[in-house]
Amino acid sequence: MFNLEMAPPDPILGLTETFRADPNPDKINLGVGVYKDDNGNTPIMRAVKLAEKKLLSSEQTKSYLSIPGHGQLPHLTQPLLFGADSELVGSDRTVTAQAPGGTGALRVAGDFIAKATPTASVWLSNPTWANHKAIFEATGLQTKVYNYYDAQNQSLDKQAFLESLQAIPAGDVVILHGCCHNPSGVDPDLDTWNTVGSIAAAKGWLALFDFAYQGFGTGLEEDRAGMNKVLEHGIPAFICSSYSKNFGLYNERIGAITFVGENAEETRRVFSHIKVAIRSNYSNPPSHGGSIVTEILQDPVLTKTWEDELTIMRNRILSMRTGLTDGLAARGVDIDYSFIKRQIGMFSFAGINPDQVDMLRNKHHVYAVHSGRINVAGITSSQMDRLCDALADVLKTK
Repeated sequence: MFNLEMAPPDPILGLTETFRADPNPDKINLGVGVYKDDNGNTPIMRAVKLAEKKLLSSEQTKSYLSIPGHGQLPHLTQPLLFGADSELVGSDRTVTAQAPGGTGALRVAGDFIAKATPTASVWLSNPTWANHKAIFEATGLQTKVYNYYDAQNQSLDKQAFLESLQAIPAGDVVILHGCCHNPSGVDPDLDTWNTVGSIAAAKGWLALFDFAYQGFGTGLEEDRAGMNKVLEHGIPAFICSSYSKNFGLYNERIGAITFVGENAEETRRVFSHIKVAIRSNYSNPPSHGGSIVTEILQDPVLTKTWEDELTIMRNRILSMRTGLTDGLAARGVDIDYSFIKRQIGMFSFAGINPDQVDMLRNKHHVYAVHSGRINVAGITSSQMDRLCDALADVLKTK
């Protein structure tokens, strides 16, 4: 019936399948983007456990949620995104709906854009998250790329980045990583974000923030500062946020889609179509993850417990960045790896080419994405020496 060739494996999740099939007991998986503690586990946060305990005793129904999800979630999500004192919180210019993860939020945004402006192109940073292109092209939209990363200097190519944004026409959509750029770990500074906002206002393209890692960079407030600097210019924007990383709720699929309009009437009309996109896709979101986040964020004690845990997670990532940088320097590699300390978030480009990635896997049983991206948050202290030895070995080959 179906005359189809075998679909290629997902570049990230397919790598995990290969990792699981490797019988070597000392294998290391730095591909998939999940946080691990120093024992190599992806833990359930204490705040989550406490919230679930409360829910177990108080939950009275498993009935469907409304199309936008939990009623309190927008009122709790917006202060996290914009800051409690922001004029956008609770504004009639701002609407939020629950979504099944950040990926679900992106797809809802893509479905809306494909209906509202079907000729728009969606611009992705070079490089970007591997799934961005597939998500937006699945809605029928065309994707293009803008300049972003300077691979030679492991930094933002600021001039090329801003020149690319200047050339994007009105009506197109620009995907911006709100913080902790995936896969590079390189973010613009606040002055550059301010310039991005000026360009968006002048050129008339739509900003769509993929905001998946708030709290994993420098802090909850610091990580939203760049996005808010852009929004100060009064432009319309989508924010697709995720609770997967910062609440450790990976398999609960909980995120949110937020729209900030130029005025209340635009926001009201857009939200009506967002609800249509949700209804025709998954009808309404799953409840449990949203209930957990709601329970935590509406309880000051649980919120403080969560923030403390998030700080521990963020500091562990920073310590792994330091350990990797210092470990490679101690092994005399001829590349200055201090850029790993300057980058933020879960990911980093390790300065290795596809052949070296293959050598890492085949010789050392260390798994990384073919682009050379590694999940720094997946490294443990006990693995550090072996990982640095393996990287130092493959870096000898050009």
